[in-house]
Amino acid sequence: MSVPTTDTVERKGLSPRQRAQRSRWIQYAILVVMVLVAAFTANWGQIADVFFKPEFIKSAFENGMLDALVKTLEYTAGAFVIGLVGGTILALMRLSSVGPYRWLSTAYIEFFRGLPAIVVFIAFSLLPLAFEGMTIPWDPYGVVWLALGIVAAAYMAEVIRAGIQAVPKGQVEAARSLGMPAGLATRKIVLPQAFRIVLPPLTNDLILLVKDSSLVFIIGTAADAYELTGFGRDLANTEANLTPLVTAGFCYLIITLPLGILVRRLEAKAARTR
Repeated sequence: MSVPTTDTVERKGLSPRQRAQRSRWIQYAILVVMVLVAAFTANWGQIADVFFKPEFIKSAFENGMLDALVKTLEYTAGAFVIGLVGGTILALMRLSSVGPYRWLSTAYIEFFRGLPAIVVFIAFSLLPLAFEGMTIPWDPYGVVWLALGIVAAAYMAEVIRAGIQAVPKGQVEAARSLGMPAGLATRKIVLPQAFRIVLPPLTNDLILLVKDSSLVFIIGTAADAYELTGFGRDLANTEANLTPLVTAGFCYLIITLPLGILVRRLEAKAARTR
């Protein structure tokens, strides 16, 4: 009995590469068909009237869309600073040789990573009701920064911890052998290198913070403290049209798309230096 050769098998059927190529072409064809169906069946006039009405776009910017964009950046920046500082402390506690530090940081991280950010926002906005006479300074900034920063710290802590553990231990041991105290070695040697390593994922966390700032409307801020989502939502209700909300969405893209490009470049640079 003759054994079929490779040439015989390839003549009888497609090679794996040919099958993969055929599968790709089928997927492309399906995608093109779906796009064409959507293009020819959609009511583009109605879509433009509801989502992209030019006069409402102009009205949004005339009535304060840029101010809302600035507020979004302010809320995000303050929360990122609090999250970064808190995350660094939590990461160091998580790696500490002192048991209670590890337990406390682990409990904090697991607790706030498990809670939806909206629950934290509501809790902070209701604190003055729970504790009579209590006020959070710089309202509404204080509430927003603390609520977002506390949640961000839990996520950043794990990122920073991974960065610290990625620093070669030999460098710390060499510093200690030269008489450098452990705390100084951490500040001067470990943390600078750790932050360079985790810069791309920290930038991703910043992008998430930009989007999470949209939860500010939950606490019922005044009109002059609206961020993008709150402003777009309020104006959309006033105008009975979704164009202001869509415009706010595009403003988020103005912030997040450059940050996304920055993340990819940082990751590519880190890959080249390895």
